[in-house]
Amino acid sequence: AWVASSTAEKNSFISCIWKLNQRYLRKKIEFVNVSSQLLEESVPSGENQSVAGGDEESLDEYQELNAKEEQDIEIMMDGCEYAISNAEAFAEKLSSELQVLDGANIQSIMASEKQVNILMQLLDEALKEVDQIEHKLSSYEEMLQSVKEQMDHISQSNDLIQLSNTNNLKLLEEIEFLVNHLDLSKGHIKALTDGDLSSSKGIEACTNAAEALLQCMNIALRPGHGHLHSVQQQQQQFKELREQFARRLANHLNNVFVQQGHDQSSTLAQHSIELTLPKHQPFHRDLLRYAKLMEWLKNTDHEKYEGLNKNYVDYICRLYEREIKEFFEVAKIKMTGTSKEGKKFATLPRKESAVKQDPESLHGSSGKLTGSTSSLNKLTVQGAGSRRSQSSSLLDMGNMSSSDLDVADRTKFDKIFEQVLSELEPLCLAEQDFISKFFKLQQNPALLGTIMVDSEEMDGGILSRQQNPLADKHSVPSEKEEAGIIRSMMIKVFRCIEPELNNLISLGDKIDSFNSLYMLVKMSHHVWTAENVDPASFLSTTLGNVLVTVKRNFDKCILNQIKQMEEVKISKKSKVGILPFVSGFEEFAELAESIFRIAERRGDLNKAYSRLIRAVYNNVEKVANESQKTPRDVVMMENFHHIFSTLSRLKIACLEIERKEAKQKYTEYLQAYVIYSLGQPLEKLNHFFEGIEARVAQGIREEEVSYQLAFNKQELRKVIKEYPGKEVKKGLDNLYKKVDKHLCEEENLLQVVWHSMQDEFIRQYKHFEGLIGRCYPGSSIIMEFTIQDILEYFSSIAQSH
Repeated sequence: AWVASSTAEKNSFISCIWKLNQRYLRKKIEFVNVSSQLLEESVPSGENQSVAGGDEESLDEYQELNAKEEQDIEIMMDGCEYAISNAEAFAEKLSSELQVLDGANIQSIMASEKQVNILMQLLDEALKEVDQIEHKLSSYEEMLQSVKEQMDHISQSNDLIQLSNTNNLKLLEEIEFLVNHLDLSKGHIKALTDGDLSSSKGIEACTNAAEALLQCMNIALRPGHGHLHSVQQQQQQFKELREQFARRLANHLNNVFVQQGHDQSSTLAQHSIELTLPKHQPFHRDLLRYAKLMEWLKNTDHEKYEGLNKNYVDYICRLYEREIKEFFEVAKIKMTGTSKEGKKFATLPRKESAVKQDPESLHGSSGKLTGSTSSLNKLTVQGAGSRRSQSSSLLDMGNMSSSDLDVADRTKFDKIFEQVLSELEPLCLAEQDFISKFFKLQQNPALLGTIMVDSEEMDGGILSRQQNPLADKHSVPSEKEEAGIIRSMMIKVFRCIEPELNNLISLGDKIDSFNSLYMLVKMSHHVWTAENVDPASFLSTTLGNVLVTVKRNFDKCILNQIKQMEEVKISKKSKVGILPFVSGFEEFAELAESIFRIAERRGDLNKAYSRLIRAVYNNVEKVANESQKTPRDVVMMENFHHIFSTLSRLKIACLEIERKEAKQKYTEYLQAYVIYSLGQPLEKLNHFFEGIEARVAQGIREEEVSYQLAFNKQELRKVIKEYPGKEVKKGLDNLYKKVDKHLCEEENLLQVVWHSMQDEFIRQYKHFEGLIGRCYPGSSIIMEFTIQDILEYFSSIAQSH
């Protein structure tokens, strides 16, 4: 136990214990019943802060005591228990022990002096060695400094060498670029200046040389190359070579055009015998060898390209014009039979202006085509002997037999017209394909320069150049524009086709107006075929324009037939029978159906059918009203029966309504004629019963009619006695003869009418019997002949005639 002499000493002791506890013990001792204020006051604030700061700093450096150190401290503490009560004695003890330890340390140091001296000697030697090393390092450093200077000089030299090598490589690259791209071989130069443009090998060599020249001229030079004198000189040489070769190529091709034109002209004589056009495939095949050269010319010298284009069109246009005109002359001769007649008809369209050409129509525009208003019926064709008028009408057809219609002539015309179209179509397609390939239109739309069609000089030049083809800015025509260029060239080349076709159509129409049916079908088929290939092509446009003329001629033919129907006059002395235009319509329909059997379009024919059949109906009624010899009902009945039979046989779909109408009218007028005719043989009996029906209609009861004075039983018996069986048969026989006179033999309606009269007579007989039974009941009055008698009368009369 510890005893303190005062409170301050006690507090000081506790504070000391607390400090030792905080500083040295790992496991802190908990102080119980000790004021925290005492512990805080025991340490001054500045010291406390410094101690706290030191503690914080020492926390990182703090090392725990090991077990031996803890054991030594505990032993020491156990041996010094009196330190609490007698601190001075404890301090003296510690001081004496410290002195002992210091003495021991001094002795130890004194004992190790020798080793220290040895160590010092070693240190001196080490310093000497260090000085030597430093001296050597200094000499080495001086040597390295000189080497560094030399290496700096070498590095600078290497940089200069590298720069020189780089410059040399770039210079070599530029030289190689210029040599590789601006050097034209001697072989190419020779081909361009003296190459043979006639042989295939020569053309191939010239083509390769021209392409190589174009590559050299079109190479994109790098900045500064254009200022080099050698480059300028080389470019000038290329321009001279280009101009020289372009001039030589243009001259050669112009000569080829002329020569080929002469060669083709020499074959015209043999083609004039047959209806064929000379073939231009060999000519095209020879020229297509120059197609690549033409493309080169198009891209390098557009002026000469345009000149060749124009010259080709001029030469080939004249050649085609001679060939086509000769071809059409042969066609006209074959149509008319002799050369003399062919010339006669060939001049008619031009003199009479049968087909007037709008100049624009030659260029595929929608120019108006007007037909001649002269009568086609007045034209006659004189052959070997006197031939009939070839301008057909429904009246003519109605008055002719099938042989008279000269079907062979129409078939011949159809074949000739088809042959003409079949020859023209491949000719135009082949030429258009050649122009496209040879002049490189639509094949390669990338074109230097702007090409436009000069619409104001369509008959002069073909193309007009708008700017320099080698200018910096170029416009590229679209495929549509190039197609327009091809069409404009085709219009110039074949400018004679449309007028010649129109003249031929006019001739065919004058020979026989019904030829327009053949022409309409053939032309429509060829237009349909051409439109399926290319709706905007020259062939499609031209044939479309000609088709307009054919349609107008066809419409004119139909109008002419209608006009002739309206002007028809009938004889007052003979029976009417089947009207000529009715028979004509039948044969027209048969002809049209045979022609349009395989036609793609029937719209025009269906419209013509509707107009014709309506005109036929109207004019049949008109003629029937004017008829004096033949009863109106007979005219209507026979003609509408003929029309009904025709439409039923031909089965024309668009006339189904008219067919039913014809049947209705035929039935209606048959019944009207029968009723009207049967009133003649039993005239008094008919009048008597009509009077009875009139009284009944006035309100008199049927059973009271017999009380009327005029209609009593005696009057009835008197009238019945006037018509015994013999008189009835005699009257029917006279009726049969009269009907026979009214009806025509060709329609064979007599038995039909006679049978209808029998049915109507029996119906009237039953009607009379019914009236007698109702109006005279129980009178036992009957007719003097029976229904069986009537059947026998009609049968015997029909057999007797």
